[in-house]
Amino acid sequence: QVQLVESGGGLVQAGGSLRLSCAASGRTFSSYAMGWFRQAPGKEREFVAAISRSGRSTDYADSVKGRFTISRDNAKNTVYLQINSLKPEDTALYYCAARRGPWTAQANEEYDYWGQGTQVTVSS
Repeated sequence: QVQLVESGGGLVQAGGSLRLSCAASGRTFSSYAMGWFRQAPGKEREFVAAISRSGRSTDYADSVKGRFTISRDNAKNTVYLQINSLKPEDTALYYCAARRGPWTAQANEEYDYWGQGTQVTVSS
């Protein structure tokens, strides 16, 4: 069992930056690939970024490439999402998720554990 707790969300102006963190419980964090997803009001949850178990491989949604960076620190059981050049359309509840195994994935159903989310609101 893995418990995930996100933090770092907030209200920012367009063009600003945030760093989201996701802290995982347990001693097996390095066994999981990790992902970030987001859900805006009235929309389905969508893939944002993912990182492999080792941290050597990453994947991004086209809409965030060049602005978002996913990273992980296995010693701290934490995955991060650095968000730059924020846009109003980035407003959403951001979730982190853990997937058993080494590789990244984009589909919600590929992930086994989910956090409760952290809200990001971008004002224009």
